[in-house]
Order: sequence, then C-alpha cells, then structure tokens
Amino acid sequence: MTTEKTRRVGVVTNILAANDRVADENRRLFATKGLCVINLISSPGAGKTTLLEHTLPALAQRGIRAAVIVGDIATTRDADRLAVHDVPVVQICTEAFGGSCHLEASTIRMGMDQIDLDGVDLLFVENIGNLVCPAEFDLGERAKVALLSVTEGEDKPLKYPLAFQESDLGLITKIDLVPHLDFDMDALRENIETVNPKLPRIELSARRGTAMEAWLGWLEEQLAATRA
Repeated sequence: MTTEKTRRVGVVTNILAANDRVADENRRLFATKGLCVINLISSPGAGKTTLLEHTLPALAQRGIRAAVIVGDIATTRDADRLAVHDVPVVQICTEAFGGSCHLEASTIRMGMDQIDLDGVDLLFVENIGNLVCPAEFDLGERAKVALLSVTEGEDKPLKYPLAFQESDLGLITKIDLVPHLDFDMDALRENIETVNPKLPRIELSARRGTAMEAWLGWLEEQLAATRA
C-alpha cells in the first residue's frame, strides 16, 4: 500500500537524482575548462557577501580571475555589492520560479551560460541563505564551504549537522565580535568536531583582515588541485 509519506519520499528522491545528473554534467564542463567552483552555504547574515567583497580584490591582486553566481529569493542587493569589483556577477532570483530556498544544478547551468568561463579561474556560488537545503544539492562544485558567524551561537552545527558534514571547509566568521558577545568559541569548535571531526576550519574576520591569508591560501590550493 502506497502511503502519502512514501509518495513524498519518492518525489524527493527523483528530484535529487535529476539534480545529480545535471551536477555531473556541470562537473565535467568545469573540469574541461579547468574551472574551480566553490559553493558558499550559510544561514542569512553569516557574512558570505562581505567575505566575497574582501576576497575578490585580493584574488585579482594574485592574478586569479574570479566570477560569482549569487542566489537569493528576491532583490539584486548582494550582486550589486559585488559587481563594483569588476568581476562577472550573475544574480539568480528564485522568486520567479516558486521562491526556492536553495540553488540547484540546473539553475547554476542557467547562470554560467551568462559567463565567459574561458575568462574565469575561480567561480563562487553564493547560495541562498539557508543551512538546510543547500547542503543537500550537488551543483557540480569542487568544494562546499559552510560559513557560521559567531553571532549565531555555538549550537548550530548540532542543529544543522548536514551542512557541516557535506562541507570541505568550515569558516567561522565575524570573530572580531567575540569580545562583545556571550559566546564560547571552544564549545563551537567541539560541536563542529562532533558532527564532522575531519572538517578543516578557519576562524576569520573579513572586515578586520584576520586570517584572510589562510582563506586565500586555501582557495589557491583548491585552484591548483583543480588544474592538476
């Protein structure tokens, strides 16, 4: 007997399978182009756009050509902030097709069709602010990076474990605010290690420049590995 729960599980399985097929196509295209793709996931306000505002000019100084696909349900505010850095920026607003809370491999395909991939070394995907769905959808990226700001509390890795289990790097952001918060950094580190003990971690402040060299170095490593 088919239950409503069984039907829902079947629909979700089919959606993920279809997404994975397109993600594999994206991955093959990225490999052909030697393009390193980094998928940034976080809850709203964790600092993805601010991180990119400081990352893009630093990469340009290193001769690394970057581009960004920005996902939001509505508005072009984040894309407008990033476009001033003279890099290709494509905004995807999901409000036009149901207000999806995550980007899928097919929407990335739409976005990258608007970018000259031969002129890009490193493509960032600034995913929609959400620690749940973006962790489930493969985009064909080389790496997922989970951002967590210190203003969100120490318990988020325990509440949203998949985001940290599926990621290749954890970024703890806004650490310059720690002295002003009731926040336990050791507890956060322990919680991340509980859900993914192998996850490398960088604790940074983009606005202050703290540990930005470590982040940029990690990106250069990912780019080199892509081209190896």
